[in-house]
Amino acid sequence: MLRYKRIPLSDGATSIPALGFGTLIPDPATTKRAVAAALEAGFRHLDCAERYGNEDAVGEAMRDAFAAGTVRREDVFVTTKLWNTNHRPERVLAAFQASLRRLQVDYVDCYLIHTPFAFQPGDENDPRDEHGEVIYDSGVSLIGTWRALEALVDSGRCRSIGLSDVTLEKLKDVVAVARIKPAVVQVESHPYLPEWELLEFCREHGIVLLAFAALGHGMEPNLLEDPVIKAIAHRVNKTPAQVALAWAAQRGTAFLTTSVTPSRIKENFDLSELPEDAMQQIRDGIKTNIRFNGVIETGVPGFIPRAGPTQGSR
Repeated sequence: MLRYKRIPLSDGATSIPALGFGTLIPDPATTKRAVAAALEAGFRHLDCAERYGNEDAVGEAMRDAFAAGTVRREDVFVTTKLWNTNHRPERVLAAFQASLRRLQVDYVDCYLIHTPFAFQPGDENDPRDEHGEVIYDSGVSLIGTWRALEALVDSGRCRSIGLSDVTLEKLKDVVAVARIKPAVVQVESHPYLPEWELLEFCREHGIVLLAFAALGHGMEPNLLEDPVIKAIAHRVNKTPAQVALAWAAQRGTAFLTTSVTPSRIKENFDLSELPEDAMQQIRDGIKTNIRFNGVIETGVPGFIPRAGPTQGSR
């Protein structure tokens, strides 16, 4: 069944559940409840990040689920991310270990470089100069950071590594020199931003494309109001969200969706395969092309307010 689909990773030893639950959620208490509801609904892939500021809450929810016997650690694919201020190789291990402690796990299944942009190292997540401009760090290269992630895999506490918010060009640069190839690439993708060229490159190199903003975040133009999506939803007796998510899984990508409402979480897990002609309709019939998040140009995620991770789902 589509909802239980897993995609093999390039290391050959593990696979990633196609259906993932994103954890950029307003506050710790809400995060904990939402993660618990996601695990109860059947999600076995949790996407976290140092930058979201709530790894502790995700860890508590997992700990409670493991203790209750609801789910086993080995059944949950846990991803987290290295933030931009920790790109210097000497900072990577400490950042990784801090995430492990907050998540209360002995290893993570996948560790991603949150964006390819290095920010000024330090405790300020969003370093800015007197003009409000981001302070970048020119003292480190993306390849240098990647080498530090490869060392984490060597240590055995990180099963696989990858990149997030990356362009095809930067991905090619890493793939060309990597000793351990990226297993996962997380980017914004949905029927309004299908990223076919990037997906084809990922397929050729055994990389899983993991789509965030898979439902477009309800931003304008609203993907879930698209006539093609709505017509298919009516025909197959599913919601527009279920159609968009099934499209993502069926075309070979994994995806992330986020909600704090248990009924919506269950809906987002309750997917069924679309007819092949519906898949073709989405590919051929949707002409809108838009990126909702400009993070790949700046390194600043558009769905994380500068004051801190208080809203959104990225």
